[in-house]
Formats: sequence, structure tokens, C-alpha cells
Amino acid sequence: MDTTTTSGGLMKPMSSMAAFGQGSAEAIMKSGQIWTAGCQAIAQAMTVSAQGNFERTMATWQALSHVKSPKEAMDIQTSFARTSVEEAFAETTKLVGATTKLARDAMAPITDRLTHAEEKASGLMS
Repeated sequence: MDTTTTSGGLMKPMSSMAAFGQGSAEAIMKSGQIWTAGCQAIAQAMTVSAQGNFERTMATWQALSHVKSPKEAMDIQTSFARTSVEEAFAETTKLVGATTKLARDAMAPITDRLTHAEEKASGLMS
């Protein structure tokens, strides 16, 4: 048995496995980068939303401090409550959409890599 033929025969599969492993590691790193960037964007959007809520609350308190009748106070509170509920629903809808998109985007490199592995395995089997 020729050792150069045997070692050469082993090098190709080992090189292929190393390249596949490197590609998988790169896919995981890319997924992590997408996840991190997406989480930062979501956190920033939530901060902006919280700041807007705080400003609306402060404006409502200021308006309430100048009311001249109980009816005016009730109107201000009713308006504030309505706006708060509408904003909460809108923000929740945006947050659900953003997190769903983030999960899909972050998984894409890994999903692509799994598809690649499946295609390679199918090629070996046939």
C-alpha cells in the first residue's frame, strides 16, 4: 500500500470537512451579528417610545394642573387613556413585527448553512 496515496486520499475529505466547519462558524457569527444589531435597533425603538410616553404623561399632568372643572379633568384623563391604549397597541404590533423579522433574519445564515449541508449529504448519497 502506498502511503502517499492513502494520505492524499485522506487530505481531500479532511480539507472539505475543515472548509465546511469554517463556513458553519462564519454562518453562526453572521447570525450573531444580525441578532445583536437587531436587538440594538429594537432597544432604541423602545427607548424612543418610552420617551414619547413620558412626554405625553408629563404634558397631561401639566394640563391637569390647570383645569377649571371636574369635567375638564375627566376629558383630559379620558383623552390620555385613549391615546395610551392606542399607542400601546401600535407599539406592541411594531414590536411583534420587529422581533419576528429579527428571528427570521438571524436564523437565515444558519438555515442556509443547513440547506448546504443537506445538499452535500444528498450528493454523497447518490
